[in-house]
Amino acid sequence: MFAQVVGILFPVFSITLVGFFIGRWLKPDFKPINRINIDVLVPALVFSSLAVMPIEMEQLPLITASIVAVLLPGLLMLPICKVFKLDFKVWAPSNMFRNSGNLAIPLFTYTFGDTALAPAVLLFVISSCAHLSIGIALLSDGNPFRKMLTMPVFLAALLGLVLNVSDVGIWKPLYDATHLLGGASIPIMLLSLGSQMCNIRLNGLKVGILCTVLSFVTGAIAFIAIYLFIPLPTLHLQMLLLFTMLPPAVMNYMLAERFNTGPEKVASMVLFSNFFSIITLPIVLVIALSLG
Repeated sequence: MFAQVVGILFPVFSITLVGFFIGRWLKPDFKPINRINIDVLVPALVFSSLAVMPIEMEQLPLITASIVAVLLPGLLMLPICKVFKLDFKVWAPSNMFRNSGNLAIPLFTYTFGDTALAPAVLLFVISSCAHLSIGIALLSDGNPFRKMLTMPVFLAALLGLVLNVSDVGIWKPLYDATHLLGGASIPIMLLSLGSQMCNIRLNGLKVGILCTVLSFVTGAIAFIAIYLFIPLPTLHLQMLLLFTMLPPAVMNYMLAERFNTGPEKVASMVLFSNFFSIITLPIVLVIALSLG
């Protein structure tokens, strides 16, 4: 089991480590790279995956479970924030919207193979749409749905689903092109995540530890609810266990900075929780594999 866990996590962490060294020594500006990744490469990955993914009623439990995995931690944070006198707008998003892109997709594919790519992308799309609608609604007073409708990843998902359920299908050369383009998004996600680790500062350690503990608690409760009440095949159950235990998404910091909702604290939550995943992910992965 130990060798299997090491074999799964080594590619993820090694590429992330390369990203850390790149950020440390070369100090590149990843902002335009991340923009290209989010607006071009990730939509290509989403489109190519959803366009050919079998969409059946069997997918409904996975969709339901992903919604529970996102929303239930937010509901749990209401009493937690009240008891510990935490700002809900600052702390709730990091428990709701986890690193379902640049950490989850590589982790799922390395762990379970290519068969996990389509459901991994589906989890990412649902989480992203929730983040760009409910997440923005939580932080702002504007219309979040207008923002969501202009996001390339949402439009790519919509187009991929339309082609999937229609009789038109997808032209194979178009699929090959978008599949090839989307494949580049995964290593770029990991390199970008590693470069973010260069920004860790020890004065945010307490916030990072608290966020890691809270996200584990809320994620564990969400998974228990999914396990007890939503019938899922073993593969999806294993993926949901990992999904509910992921560290916060980097997008949490981007939105916190944009809407000025404790960006310094959110940065510490995101960076330290992702750093601590070096310890937490192997543990969760062992548990997930034992469910098989």
